Amino acid sequence: MPAAQAQDTRPRTAPAGDAKTGGTRALEAGAKLLQGNAPLSNFDVYLVGFHPMKDHPEEQMEAHHFCRQMNEDLAQCTLFDGNTRTANLNGIEYIISEKLFNTLPQDERKYWHPHNGEILTGQLIAPGIPEAAEHALMKKKMNSYGKTWHVWNTGHNGKRGDALPLGEPMLAWSFNRDGEILPNLQEERDTRTGIGTADKRKRRVDLKPLAKPQSGVDDLKGKFGRPTQDIPGVVDSRAAGPGA
Repeated sequence: MPAAQAQDTRPRTAPAGDAKTGGTRALEAGAKLLQGNAPLSNFDVYLVGFHPMKDHPEEQMEAHHFCRQMNEDLAQCTLFDGNTRTANLNGIEYIISEKLFNTLPQDERKYWHPHNGEILTGQLIAPGIPEAAEHALMKKKMNSYGKTWHVWNTGHNGKRGDALPLGEPMLAWSFNRDGEILPNLQEERDTRTGIGTADKRKRRVDLKPLAKPQSGVDDLKGKFGRPTQDIPGVVDSRAAGPGA
């Protein structure tokens, strides 16, 4: 099933500006015929997850990732606020393997969030592909990390968005404990897509033995203003001790 048919998620914000003129549409048609789009052609891995902003954890949003797997250790993703033709580009994410993360200098690692919590809880999904293929994809992403910048507040969680990208980029993070994500975010996605996050979690129990302690799991611990619980298998490398 094509990504755009896997779920119908439309943007909440219309960008500022006048409607396209006939001349603009003619230029687009000509460009489509005469120019290539090679850099975009392989962004064919579609993922949907949730991001809190690291410096403002109460700011949380659903994020639609369209990714290109560069090699076994690096993927690069464009982020949108939906999956329709009118979706707004609102961020970027780079995903690296544990192997590449371990080559980063210490002062760089504070920008990279861990993925095991997202995977094991079923929050990260790949809509529209068979369950077995999605499971294999999530297995490959175990112990990986993401560096994510959101550059446009296009509206989330009932809040109005900005008609233009304003302000500084915001570093996004991951949810690493039960109770951190606002319940309505997950419920809305489950209802809209017909994909049960709780069911995904049960199906991924076999991935837990693969989980290694990760950097950044505790970076937002206690910053959500409500009770949270540890996720089995999701451990901060600092808490695990040397050599973890």
